[in-house]
Amino acid sequence: MKLSISKKAILLVFTVLFVDQLVKILIKTHMAMGDSFRVLGDKFLIHFTENPGMAFGMQFGGEAGKLTLSIFRIIAVIGICWYLIHLIKTKVSGGLVLCFALILAGAIGNILDSAFYGLIFNKGMTFNPAINDWVPYYGVAEFGKPGYAGFLSGCVVDMLYFPLIQGHYPSWLPIWGGQEFLFFRPVFNIADSSITVGVFLILIFQKRFFKEEKKDEEIKEPDVIKPEEQNLQEI
Repeated sequence: MKLSISKKAILLVFTVLFVDQLVKILIKTHMAMGDSFRVLGDKFLIHFTENPGMAFGMQFGGEAGKLTLSIFRIIAVIGICWYLIHLIKTKVSGGLVLCFALILAGAIGNILDSAFYGLIFNKGMTFNPAINDWVPYYGVAEFGKPGYAGFLSGCVVDMLYFPLIQGHYPSWLPIWGGQEFLFFRPVFNIADSSITVGVFLILIFQKRFFKEEKKDEEIKEPDVIKPEEQNLQEI
């Protein structure tokens, strides 16, 4: 049985969400913050940390910024949903639809952390106004009440770490000379990966995805001869 592109998009979104949330819950309930283990030597590690801000460990303006970011994510998801439905209705390239499905799945995945993890887990990073910073916790989190934060105030679970290249900047280099260099430093999750893959595929295959649309724009509408002009031509 052949699936329609809309069903494929829905299946892709739910698959990414299931894997993303399963991995996050397993990590959070079996590892303490800062714990890690090697997957591929020193080049790929599972390293558990939590992110109160944006993707790839970036932060945004403390507790108020966290709430603002969560609300922005919800608005963004609504916008992506609307656009995805528009793409399906206009019958664009199936690849483009699936790319936006990846982006949607990733956005929803991180929203679920922010919205509900503070309510269902007893431990998580919390904001301390006295030091104006987020404070880590000790031990392994469990499901239970009371939760560690309110609705939309939970932190996102990150665990994928790829320190591929390590070294030091040349001493002659301005500002960073002699400092440690590490690529790739950010720790991220499957939801972040889904968004990144979706965006990169759109950039790589944009000519193919938008080929049909460009062709439609190049096709000119046939000239319509008005009755008055037709009479003049017949004279």
